This record gives sequence, structure tokens and C-alpha cells, in this order.
Amino acid sequence: MTLTAVPADTDADTDADVEADVEADAHADAHADANAAARPADLTPAQAFDALYAFAAPDLVRQAYLLTGRRELARECVQRAFQLAWQHWPEVAVDPDPAGWVRAATYEYAMSPWQRLSLRHRLPEPPPLATDDRWLLSVLLSLPPSYRRTLLLCDGLGIGLPETAAETEASTPVAAHRLLHAREAVAARVPELADPRELRRRLTELGSKESLRTPAKPVVVRSVSECRARRWTRTAIALTVLLIGSTALTLRTAPDHYEAPQAPAATISGVPPRSGPGPLSESERKLRTKLRWMFESGPERLRPELR
Repeated sequence: MTLTAVPADTDADTDADVEADVEADAHADAHADANAAARPADLTPAQAFDALYAFAAPDLVRQAYLLTGRRELARECVQRAFQLAWQHWPEVAVDPDPAGWVRAATYEYAMSPWQRLSLRHRLPEPPPLATDDRWLLSVLLSLPPSYRRTLLLCDGLGIGLPETAAETEASTPVAAHRLLHAREAVAARVPELADPRELRRRLTELGSKESLRTPAKPVVVRSVSECRARRWTRTAIALTVLLIGSTALTLRTAPDHYEAPQAPAATISGVPPRSGPGPLSESERKLRTKLRWMFESGPERLRPELR
């Protein structure tokens, strides 16, 4: 190996150049970060919503499938969650975690007991092709909904326990209790999944293997959300008008003073019953006819006679 001496001035120049390059790179990075931070503010609400939709929708469909075991229901839950997000976009846009906001709405729709009343979701769907995947999905669906949701958030997505408790609207000890029992239930039926890391890997594989359709395009989701909002607004206005009209009619027709109820009729002894005139005889009918004929033009005027 041959060592070559380098002059001291050259080392000084090299260090200065390196420092200048580092400073220039830091300035460029800061400028890039500033542009990246300014870009979301330049986006319109529709563009920001479309970006969030493209980023989060595919993963949310897979997560909803693990919660429900139904492909079309998972797609519908994600679509409904994004429709709700567009209706509350001013709130979602300033949320620290917009994807988490939509995820919570998706999980609420997926875990809703009203989904069981839908006839189209009662029809059986083809199970996963692999036997291990079918067994794991059946184990997940056998867990209570709250346990299933907590297990997916913690072991499936790697979210911390305090954040999971906040998203599921439970205390941290309750969330830890649910997670512990869910892991025990899964490990009892699938012993090789006792390790949370292995469970997370299998959950990721199970969601990725299924050919799940992404919900409709974001412009369609926004249009349906706006139509739904207009429909609900018109319904609320119609119900308000109906309530006001019924109230006004009630105030118009309702009695404004108290009327005592009439006492029931009672029989009084010693008082003859009321009776009208009886039927006329033949002579009485002739007299009535004669009187009517004689005095049709009225009675004659009575004039006093002077004597």
C-alpha cells in the first residue's frame, strides 16, 4: 500500500467544500419540506379527498374484510365511511390523522348489528381458497366484535394500546383485557399464532390474498355523499314543516277552556214522563183543514164599533 501525502491547504479546502455542500443540502431539504407542507394547503377539498381516498381505501377494504368476512360488505363499509368523511370534510381535513378518522368510521359500519338485517349480506360467500386462511378467518369471526376490532388494531396494524383504546372508546385497561383474551382465544385454536408478530404476518397475508374490489371512484363517492346529504336535508325540512303544521292545527282546534262532563241520566220517581200530542181523530183533521182554507189570507181586521 502506498501512502500519498496531502497538503494541509487541500484538506482545508475540502472541509470547506464539504461544509458548503452540507449547508446547501440542508437549505434544499428545508425548501423541499416547506414546499411539501405548502402543497396540501394548495389542494382543493375535492383533490385532498381524492388523495386520501387513493391512499387509504384499498387497505381499509382488506381490514373490513377481516372484520366481517364478506367482500361486498367490506367494500360497502369503506364507501359509506368515505361518504361520511366527505359530509364532514372540514372536520376531517384538520384532523391529525384523517386516515384514522375514516378507519374508525369504517369499523363502526362493519361492526354495526344492523348489517345482519340486510338480506343481501345473509347469502353465503365463497371462503378463502387456502385451508389455513379459512380456519384463521373462522377464528377471527368467532371472536366478539370488540375483541376482533382490538386485535386487528393492535396486532394487525401495530397501533399502540392507548390509541386503540381511544379509537374503540374504551379505557386502556379494558382494551388490554380485550386484547389479552383475543390472543388467548386465537392461540387456543391456532397455537402457531401465539406470537403477535406471527399473527400480524398472517393477518396481512390473509387480507392481501383476497381479490377485493376497491370501492367506486372518489368522484362517484363524493356525488353519492352529496345526494344523500341533500336527501336527508329535504327529509328533515319536510318533517319540520309537518311538525309545525300539526302543532298549529292542534292549537287551532284544541279547546281553550275546561268543560265539565255531563252527568249520566237518572230516573226520578213521581214525575210523569214527557209525552207529545197523540194522533188526530177524523173530525179534528177535518176541522184543521177547514180552518186552513178559511184563513189562508189571514184573519179579518177587527174594527171597534161605536155605539
